[in-house]
Amino acid sequence: MQPLFTTAGGSLSGIPWNTYPRPRMVREKWLCLNGEWSFSAGGRDAVIRVPFCPESLLSGLAWKMEYGQEMIYRRAFELPDDWKGFRILLHLGAVSRVSEARINGKTAATGEECYFPLSADITDLLRPGSNEITVICSHDLSHQHLWGKQKKDRGGMWYTPVSGIWQTVWLEAVPEKYIRSLDVCTGENYAEIRAEGITEGIVSLEGRDYPLTDGSVRIGIPDPEMWSPEHPRLYRFTVTGGEDRVESYFALRTLSVKRIEGKPRLCLNGKPFFFHGLLDQGYWSDGIYTPAEAAEYERDILAMKALGFNTLRKHIKIEPEQFYYDCDRLGMIVFQDMVNCGEYRFLQDTLLPTLLFRKKSDRRLHRDPEMRRNFLHGMEETVRLLRNYPCICLWTIFNEGWGQFCADEAYERLKALDPDRFIDSTSGWFHQKKSDVDSIHDYYWNVRIGKKNLPQLLSEFGGWSCKIPEHSYNLEKTYGYKKYADRSAFVTDLRAHYLEQILPQIRRKGLCGAIYTQVSDVEDETNGLLTYDRKVAKIVPEDFLDISERLSSEMASLSS
Repeated sequence: MQPLFTTAGGSLSGIPWNTYPRPRMVREKWLCLNGEWSFSAGGRDAVIRVPFCPESLLSGLAWKMEYGQEMIYRRAFELPDDWKGFRILLHLGAVSRVSEARINGKTAATGEECYFPLSADITDLLRPGSNEITVICSHDLSHQHLWGKQKKDRGGMWYTPVSGIWQTVWLEAVPEKYIRSLDVCTGENYAEIRAEGITEGIVSLEGRDYPLTDGSVRIGIPDPEMWSPEHPRLYRFTVTGGEDRVESYFALRTLSVKRIEGKPRLCLNGKPFFFHGLLDQGYWSDGIYTPAEAAEYERDILAMKALGFNTLRKHIKIEPEQFYYDCDRLGMIVFQDMVNCGEYRFLQDTLLPTLLFRKKSDRRLHRDPEMRRNFLHGMEETVRLLRNYPCICLWTIFNEGWGQFCADEAYERLKALDPDRFIDSTSGWFHQKKSDVDSIHDYYWNVRIGKKNLPQLLSEFGGWSCKIPEHSYNLEKTYGYKKYADRSAFVTDLRAHYLEQILPQIRRKGLCGAIYTQVSDVEDETNGLLTYDRKVAKIVPEDFLDISERLSSEMASLSS
């Protein structure tokens, strides 16, 4: 395999990811603990760069790990002098998988999944002067837990696993009574803000103060400006309660389904909208799950917006919150997948459905009760973590049958948690009765639209490989559904596919969105619009922007 650094990764210095990690609830007093830690695993001792996993180049190790073995991280830290008298909270953005954080030898927090933050009040575990944090973890790649596309024997559409710490480790100082969380519910012309941890306080929004009563306030928004990719308007506010103060934001946008010209259409802010998107798997050549710096998200988003895309399907991964904030502020819609549990079976989950055998009851699939509990708990935690990011417009529950079970019940459970977003219950195939969209994957055939009386979504297609060897990870193997040696031929065929297969389906068949695979190459896959190291764009705006404009115009014309 060829080692590939991104431009940012090749010049990395200082404390990595020294960016406030929770954009929706920002405090002044915080301390980043990223950087050099001592690291032990499998009898090997080294210095590792956090927050990059030991398998990655950016960690400084690029080790091949033995899965299930114990990993131990250690470092010392001291609190700033002006933190005296405050409570101290420890946060770990994400650790794969079973993890325990200790402060001065005593347990502070534990976790069992790869994708969710751990937090704890560590005030009573601290001592004057130097303190030690230890993180003990192991990644067993258990399919009873959320595993995504990580496989020990990586290859094809399965990728290098990610062990240990892979998001920011940080501390913050809070008063004795502090705001524990914020939740914002918005409508077309109002925002209801709820603060947990305080009962009284003040919300300051655009020069006006609004009192919190019993921890909440409803604020009417005069002359509301709706959020969209073309106009990503954010309303920024602060909440003050006692000695605590946090900064946050919200956006106003509505999602609905309307029947227009005889077809059900997905609507954004009351108007039919074409979700012109790309599969975004969030892998990086040098950091794997974690880009070299937070600004890499902005670069990807802006590169895709420059081509006219307005949607990213975040595929089988949960990102650091910085990604969702960047989508909010830059104007990029997100379709967020739930991360899968359960076993994958090539014959059942891929080969037969690809040959169009796509009907199957899922009630008796994946019957392991622990796997089912972990998946549903993970779904709930995903919503809890991300529901306040307005860029997210659709949740995907199951993808191509991976770990699928009782999708109708999962739909009802998710709709109760979040009634305002669209839900794609079964992306690709094995459709059941309940979903907000009819979601089809089509890599090998002319685009086929579903038959259900629902908004039509082509949630995956394309995947065409245009390999650039000097910027490719695997020089021997190439994974893609159609292969091109010439960039100009790739561009010509891609344009033709959108004009002949996608554009006509908007008016005729009710197609509401199309998600091309994918933003960037990933390991063996060379089917991205960017190379894996993000150094080469295979499509540039002059190749494709006019296609994007025609798709948008075709959908907009339906409202007239």
